Amino acid sequence: MAVGSGDCPDLRALCEHIGDCHRCPLGSTRTQVVFGSGDPRAELMFVGEAPGRNEDLEGAPFVGAAGRFLDELLQSIGLERSQVYIANVVKCRPPGNRDPLPLEIETCTPFLRRQMELIAPRVVATLGRFSAHWLLDTEVPISALRGRLYHVGDIRVVPVFHPAAALYDASKRDVLFEDFKRLRAVCDDRRDGATSASAQTPEAPLASGAAPAVQDRQPADLSDPASEAPGLSHGDPSQGALF
Repeated sequence: MAVGSGDCPDLRALCEHIGDCHRCPLGSTRTQVVFGSGDPRAELMFVGEAPGRNEDLEGAPFVGAAGRFLDELLQSIGLERSQVYIANVVKCRPPGNRDPLPLEIETCTPFLRRQMELIAPRVVATLGRFSAHWLLDTEVPISALRGRLYHVGDIRVVPVFHPAAALYDASKRDVLFEDFKRLRAVCDDRRDGATSASAQTPEAPLASGAAPAVQDRQPADLSDPASEAPGLSHGDPSQGALF
């Protein structure tokens, strides 16, 4: 019987399962698979879009200029890389840093799904539109998603701009620092065991079968970490899928 991603008991086994992946055309153009890095039991996980040139060469996520800025953002809220986990929706660099294609995202989805199951983060910060769209099953612009808190199953989801956006648009730099302060508040709130009305509602666990729903939320600024934002699925919000 073929072994699938869901059969991998830990991150090491999953990384070995992915191997020198050629499951989609990116395998013939990239240098290395960029699996992910950080604390395998992190309460906070970051999900980016895809590896860039530096990541492709070094085999680690966020090691270029955007990675240095991410380190600065983490330091601003008293965290280091060793305390979080960082991965991408797509694990191979698209040629020329183009947007990942639907087939490439679909091919990598079981790998990221299993990573999230194994790490079991309490909070996920999506970096940029691709990861936010993937996790929240929406096409709402990232500018409208950021600054709000969402629940997907047991996970609190905080969309923020991709750090690279601040390298090209200085106005997003201060926005990112503010959103990271709110992200820290969400993490601290969860760590203290605080619950909101929505968190008390039974929700499906993160699993490889049926996906948990994105529940109806009211818009809220993340200065109130116990508030949630509205559901964003293409159809009925109660049917929004994680994968």
